[in-house]
Amino acid sequence: QVQLVESGGGLVQDGGSLRLSCAASGRTSTGRTFRYYGMGWFREVPGNEREFVAGISWRGDSTYYADSVKGRFTISRDNAANTVYLQMNSLKPEDTALYYCAADVALAQEIRTTTRAYAYWGQGTQVTVSS
Repeated sequence: QVQLVESGGGLVQDGGSLRLSCAASGRTSTGRTFRYYGMGWFREVPGNEREFVAGISWRGDSTYYADSVKGRFTISRDNAANTVYLQMNSLKPEDTALYYCAADVALAQEIRTTTRAYAYWGQGTQVTVSS
């Protein structure tokens, strides 16, 4: 079974920065491990649907961002550490949300942006940006 654990959330002022981490462990029922997962970050605000924020391919050679965070957030991965990161700069109050990391274990050729494409999810880490 795959486990994902997020960390790094917190309270930050408008314009500040945070780096989220997501540590993966375990393997799929077919034995696939972290280096074969496409990884995504999503966020959710109460009353709204969970939305895609950023994704990185399982090869690590491509990334994709929601328009709302493009140029401010950077996703990266360290396969040796089984960890994916989300560097968030120039944070805004509207970035306040519960942030989740998720694993797409299907060896997709593209970075997928829908929640149903991701089979495993972390428990979330809260990010609050004060104005």
